[in-house]
Amino acid sequence: MSYHRPSVLLVGNFLSVATRTRSVCEDLANRFRLSGWTVFSTSTRLGRFARLADMLTTTWKHRHQYDVAMVEVYSGPAFLWAEAVCSLLSMLNKPYLLTLQGGNLPNFGRRWPRRISRLLNSAEFVTTPSRYLLEAMHPYRPDLILLPNSIDLEKYAFHPRQEPEPKLVWLRAFHAIYNPSLAPRALAYLLPDFPVACLTMIGSDKGDGSLQKTKKIANDLSIANRIDFPGGVLKADVPKWLSKGDIFINTTNYDNTPVSVIEAMACGLCVVSTNVGGLPYLLDHEKDALLIPADDPKSMASAIHRILTEPGLANQLSQNARKKAEKFDRSIILHQWLELFREVANLERTYERF
Repeated sequence: MSYHRPSVLLVGNFLSVATRTRSVCEDLANRFRLSGWTVFSTSTRLGRFARLADMLTTTWKHRHQYDVAMVEVYSGPAFLWAEAVCSLLSMLNKPYLLTLQGGNLPNFGRRWPRRISRLLNSAEFVTTPSRYLLEAMHPYRPDLILLPNSIDLEKYAFHPRQEPEPKLVWLRAFHAIYNPSLAPRALAYLLPDFPVACLTMIGSDKGDGSLQKTKKIANDLSIANRIDFPGGVLKADVPKWLSKGDIFINTTNYDNTPVSVIEAMACGLCVVSTNVGGLPYLLDHEKDALLIPADDPKSMASAIHRILTEPGLANQLSQNARKKAEKFDRSIILHQWLELFREVANLERTYERF
């Protein structure tokens, strides 16, 4: 069989309407449609059981209309969704590929090695957006394909930070794994030396109490007046919000290859990030970012202090960050995705019609 533009089913998180945070799968769906492909996608449902039911229903309902499927794989309860959908795809004799998205997958794999191995080896191809996951998940399947997360580079205006001001930006969902409370604690250590320092924390509330905890800490530290919480913002507005700051702080405890960090680098912000998960694979310490231990407000404040006072450091980080972000331009990455999907769709498979 030969397909110039295969019909595809994308299974993952399509929750931007509710959370204002677009997933990689959602970006791919938009790009494929713009390229003339027929795309079916699932799921927009917020509830766990409703989302699983929608994924399975969509996979079955459109079984005669798509040629190939892609399924996002996360750890925790979401791993069960991938297992269930892939079981149905196998029953339908549909070729599919997986993309590993969860930064906590290596820990999950150590707990459930057989489940990880079984799922990964059931797919025609498995992609990963980071060298971190490429190495960590290699024991379960050695032929993983590196396809980084991408951005529309032209939408992110670059402004080199040669003389940065103490204007901090945080961009992530409010959830415990991203440790948002580290941001106000770091700001509190910074304010004695930079009393005009301010922080903008952009992101939707995931409902686990992290937003409330962060605000309480800010109040307890008497710095609430130095922090703005605009909530979730549209993807198209991210560059505008990033441009309001000079230093981007990434506070996460677990991570893979966060698009928010790449976006900040594209805009030329100086990045200070925790040294966890895939981040040391993405960022080069002292070259295009400063890396610190997890959950260490003093170290984060010290790194920010360096950027604000050390001659030439901010400009170096800013310029090098932009150069690295250019490697993640969507036009480059999208072409690789298209070719991979064509290869999967062109596999010699016999499709059983139901």
